[in-house]
Amino acid sequence: MFIIGHRGARAVAPENTLAALRKGMACADSVEVDVRQTEDGALVTVHDPTVDRTTDGHGAVGALSLREVRRLDAGGGEQVPTFEEVLDLVLRRCGLVVEIKEIGTEASVCEAIREHGTDRILIVSFHASSLEVVREILPQVTTGLIFSRPIEDSIGLALSVGASALLPRADRLNRDLFEQAHAHYLLVVPWVLNTEGEVRRAAAMGVDGFATDNPCAARRWVEGLLMVEAAR
Repeated sequence: MFIIGHRGARAVAPENTLAALRKGMACADSVEVDVRQTEDGALVTVHDPTVDRTTDGHGAVGALSLREVRRLDAGGGEQVPTFEEVLDLVLRRCGLVVEIKEIGTEASVCEAIREHGTDRILIVSFHASSLEVVREILPQVTTGLIFSRPIEDSIGLALSVGASALLPRADRLNRDLFEQAHAHYLLVVPWVLNTEGEVRRAAAMGVDGFATDNPCAARRWVEGLLMVEAAR
């Protein structure tokens, strides 16, 4: 199973910051960031629609300029990174999972990725329409559909927009979903697995990878499972 550092490694460093990405890259196969756009069109890595929870500032990301966002403390003296900074740090060193949070930002995200290279990139979103746009602009890039609520036909929806991966919230994953997804050659990558028991359950099911807030702990758990398997 491959390991994705969720928001870098948010259990051990401020989420979506360069510090969290460096921590995540130490143990994960890929690190994940959330991308939003500022009022003046810059791409930054912030999960929420506002900066209130993750910084010492207030207001919607889309109502703040890049300069205003960069003045904020994202925790431990870290700045909110630009997407360009993330690409410069991660690519050629680790895989990168990019979550598109906002419809309408797809072209900007894809252009930034195109300029830096598309190797080891996975673009994911809750918005199926965003994945359609990505497929049109960067058909060579792997995409994945995220979901946390019941979807009548998540597999059909993923296939209809050309996605190659299904990313269910952990409590939405079950044997039937896994088997149907694999029957249609979709990768299954649940999130967020933060205990050894959760990782063991996912491994027993045969998932392809998973996202976690603590990649180094997850790496130890996975290696422990491999040692047990090898000893049999």
